[in-house]
Amino acid sequence: MTSNGASSTRRPSPDAPPTPPAAESGLNSRDREILKDIVRAFILNGEPVSSRSVAKAGRHSLSAATIRNVMADLEDLGYLSQPHTSAGRVPTRSGYHFYIDALMRNRSVSAKARRTIDETLAGPSGVEEMMTSASQLLSDLTQQIGIVVTPTVARSTLRAIDFVNLSGCKVLCVLVSAGGFVDNKVIETPEPIARRDLIRISNYLTDHFAGKTLRQIRDELIDLMAEDRSKVDRLLGRTIELAQMAFADKGTQAVLVEGTTTVLNQPELSDLDRIRRLLGTFADKATLVRVLNRLIEGPGVRVVIGRDSDLTSELNFSLVATSYDVGNRNVGKLGIFGPSRMDYQRVIPIVEYFGERIGQALEQTFSDGDEGTGR
Repeated sequence: MTSNGASSTRRPSPDAPPTPPAAESGLNSRDREILKDIVRAFILNGEPVSSRSVAKAGRHSLSAATIRNVMADLEDLGYLSQPHTSAGRVPTRSGYHFYIDALMRNRSVSAKARRTIDETLAGPSGVEEMMTSASQLLSDLTQQIGIVVTPTVARSTLRAIDFVNLSGCKVLCVLVSAGGFVDNKVIETPEPIARRDLIRISNYLTDHFAGKTLRQIRDELIDLMAEDRSKVDRLLGRTIELAQMAFADKGTQAVLVEGTTTVLNQPELSDLDRIRRLLGTFADKATLVRVLNRLIEGPGVRVVIGRDSDLTSELNFSLVATSYDVGNRNVGKLGIFGPSRMDYQRVIPIVEYFGERIGQALEQTFSDGDEGTGR
């Protein structure tokens, strides 16, 4: 959905045939209204929709036979399918896309949902807490799976770093950013390091690098390494070595997933195999981040349905997601993931509004602390 409220659907799979624009769909106003009613009925009840049920609703003043002919035409055009010969019709991927792009009228967020989102994002004192609250609230508001891809740690500004002995050569590194991110990492050193040395190293790195982004710190560490080895004492050498391990691989983003159990009572997940596949979707977080970043590009909400992408095709699920920005820089993604039979008319505006508000909340947080993150 673009800023003016028009739906924008991205189809990343080159094999997926595009949904025809409204002007080229070949549907008259009667056909569109019947298609809209079928999509809404299926979203509400989850059962194939019969011509008789559409006729009994009484909105069209048409006989069941006439509506049945229209439904057959809609099936020929690819907007509906018939699961069984004797069953009614259900929307296809193209049917959902056409409904979103051309038939949805009300695209507003309820006052209650706006208030809940605003209050939730105003509450947390740090970015990490805000991100966790956001993914949970997305799930709560939509009864789907809430997903948030966080800003990359490498753009954060360091507040403090602490090294703690675990056992033997294992050391716990705790990075705290000015905006509230806490990142833990266990590293293994070539030899044990005394607790007093770890304290001195922690204090040195905090004193010298607090207020700088992790990218700036890595650049300075490279410069320190390039200095004449004879000028680097043993403790400083260990400091550089530990810092290198601590700040390695910090250009990645984390993904937060909440509400997986929320969708387990949906009929689309009635068998154990589909539940396993759902859980497997979120097992490899690094791959999930890459897929989401590839799918969700540019402004507006993107709706990815079924075979639009590998992420949604296996379970015939949908992803409704958007990017969020700090200043003029895109720093993350958020959205919901669930069965394609979801209430798009309610979900899409929530995702759009959430993306706008979380960007504004982060901009305020980063201006107070992590200035290097969003600029």
